[in-house]
Amino acid sequence: MKFLFDFFPILLFFVAYKLYGIYTATAVAMAASAIQVSAYWLKHRRFEKMHLVTLALILVLGGATLLFQNKAFFMWKPTAVNWAFALAFLGSQFIGKKTLVERMMSHAIEAPASVWWRLNLSWVIFFVLMGLANIYVANFYFQAEAALNAAAGHTVELESCSRQYTGQLLNLCQHAQDTENDWVNFKLFGMMGLTLIFVFAQAIYLARHMKQPEGDNPAAEQQGEG
Repeated sequence: MKFLFDFFPILLFFVAYKLYGIYTATAVAMAASAIQVSAYWLKHRRFEKMHLVTLALILVLGGATLLFQNKAFFMWKPTAVNWAFALAFLGSQFIGKKTLVERMMSHAIEAPASVWWRLNLSWVIFFVLMGLANIYVANFYFQAEAALNAAAGHTVELESCSRQYTGQLLNLCQHAQDTENDWVNFKLFGMMGLTLIFVFAQAIYLARHMKQPEGDNPAAEQQGEG
């Protein structure tokens, strides 16, 4: 449930994009992130730092997107969020007695310090790679948009260009629209899928360190029977 709650703004962004386009979707994502933080506080009477970081970045970059009508700001947001998380997790390896992963999971898992260190570092690497993956996918759109604007000789309104142009410009317009759509799909399905795979892999790695309920300890039960 928490995983779905964390992806709530992304899901609403995706739906709004398919219905109304990226600028409306950006405003929806900003509102959804604010609702997410508020709902978490109402339920737990505290804020989660990751939600606050995401909210701050989405408000700044989303606001810049709407103000300047430039999609690049919002397309950089997943990279900014992932790299901010990477810095936070990396910093916890050198600041404080526990890494961020240990603080979040030590209530359920007993593991030596070396395991927590490797696990925390793996999250750092994961967040860095996710940020790079977002840049890689978004760059296809940036290149397609630049080619369209260069061919047209001015900044083209992507949402309406397919109704205005024919021939080569129409092809460039449709290509830019396709690459934008690919980025939106990657933002939801790609990032969610990669995160699920990574979490599943970690669950397998950590399975042997899960705390076992006292009543489920076979050795203790045999001693009690004896």
